Amino acid sequence: MKIYNTLTKKKEEFKTINPGEVKMYVCGPTVYNFFHIGNARTFIIFDTVRRYLEYRGYEVKFIQNFTDIDDKMIKRANEEGITVKELGDKYINEYYKDADNLKLKRATCNPRATDHMDEIIEFIKGLVDKGLAYEVEGDVYFSTKEFKDYGKLSGQNIEDLQSGARISVDERKKEPIDFALWKNQKPGEPAWESPWGMGRPGWHIECSCMAHNLLGDTIDIHAGGADLVFPHHENEIAQSEGRSGKNFANYWMHSAYLNVNNVKMSKSLNNFFTTRDILEKYDAEVIRLFMLSGHYRTPLNFTMELLDSTKSGLDRMYNALNNLYSLLGEVSKENSDDEFLQVLDGYRDKFIEKMDDDFNTADAISVIFDLVKDINIKVNINSSVSVIEKSIAILRELGAPLGILQKEISNSLEEEVENLIAERQKARQEKNWALADEIRDKLKAMDIILEDTPQGVRWSKKS
Repeated sequence: MKIYNTLTKKKEEFKTINPGEVKMYVCGPTVYNFFHIGNARTFIIFDTVRRYLEYRGYEVKFIQNFTDIDDKMIKRANEEGITVKELGDKYINEYYKDADNLKLKRATCNPRATDHMDEIIEFIKGLVDKGLAYEVEGDVYFSTKEFKDYGKLSGQNIEDLQSGARISVDERKKEPIDFALWKNQKPGEPAWESPWGMGRPGWHIECSCMAHNLLGDTIDIHAGGADLVFPHHENEIAQSEGRSGKNFANYWMHSAYLNVNNVKMSKSLNNFFTTRDILEKYDAEVIRLFMLSGHYRTPLNFTMELLDSTKSGLDRMYNALNNLYSLLGEVSKENSDDEFLQVLDGYRDKFIEKMDDDFNTADAISVIFDLVKDINIKVNINSSVSVIEKSIAILRELGAPLGILQKEISNSLEEEVENLIAERQKARQEKNWALADEIRDKLKAMDIILEDTPQGVRWSKKS
């Protein structure tokens, strides 16, 4: 298995610190609002990475934090007239609702920054004691010039970063690019006691601290959106490696941006969608299939038309499953068609080959579509039970790492359709053409396609 490492700018063979175990940290949301579809892409991608690693036999310890104290949260809490903690509690609950509806697996742990304040303070003290940080009037800053490898993740040197990055001007800092580890309390802000006075942590320090506390000094995979490469992940490396003297993460993974109608998502352009907005219109598996339809390192364009097209593709997959379950109730052959059983195994091998190449979900999905096409052509009433059962199993198996093709096939729908077809046949025999037409229109509205065969009327859902 190979993973593209943002740090080295190349694909590398994946080797874990401990055999059979993956320690993975993914930067989570700042919980001041519902998360949007750009966040959803990142969450789905790394949920899929985790699922696939588990599919390949790894035990994954998956940590995703909640940032529950920062400037945006303080502003929003003041607007809503509630405390920052109440705001955090509210939107963490809303996060879980949307994440569960997206079929995201629950993290091994979702640490909150405010629950780790003592550890954060100790972490900062360690940096001050090593001469990597300094205090000014109750604020504590990381001294970037004291960490010789600063800029190695983003691939820039300190001079370039100082001239080109969005850095707040503060003449008290030794260097413009030095960043806050601890912020002195301002009037009306929540604060905690520290050696530097009442205050709260800066944004970057929480992830370094919680990754260290929950996973150790060195982790296997650290991941997040491409927007986090600089400054967030760059600063995490400086803090963590400066304090421990050890490599912080062996593999850095970053997902590319999601655009809406080929432009950046923005409320001012009226193209801003929360995940909840889209979940009201589309099934979670449709959204997941769409978000995985491009390689995770490639920007993806989001449109309703593309979602509709994705829904049609997912319907084709489920139609194949529906037809297989229908066949299973009709066939009685027990002998195995060894040749096609081997073909099915070959699709598994192709799927693994694509996913082992830096989690290439786009090509892996193409493998599933090829599998569906092959099944539709070669599996029929003359196939054996073994072939039909294995066709169902392989579709379910390959869909699982992507979070698709996991729904139960609705027996109630099948019974309803079968009953309507029987009623229509009876109406035609009785020459009740009006009733037969009415039932036909009802089936058409349900996207049911009828086919007359020597064995009787067969049906499938429209793709």
